[in-house]
Amino acid sequence: MKTANIAELKSGMSAYMAAVEHGEEVLVCKRNVPFARIVPCKSEEAEPNRTQLGCGRGTVTVNCDLTEPAIPLNQWNMLSE
Repeated sequence: MKTANIAELKSGMSAYMAAVEHGEEVLVCKRNVPFARIVPCKSEEAEPNRTQLGCGRGTVTVNCDLTEPAIPLNQWNMLSE
């Protein structure tokens, strides 16, 4: 188990997270007094990514020009004095 004080953890976060990703635990300390532990997720708890790119293709119809304002400029209250 690795041990790190807060400042050390902040400066080397990516290295500590890589260690956790590989199964190690990190004990987080404040002035050398442990107060938290970073542990890897168990594989049973982690949900697999089931995202399918393009699954919503063709489900939306755009009936206007998205580059133009939705209301006329003269009706915008924020432009009036």
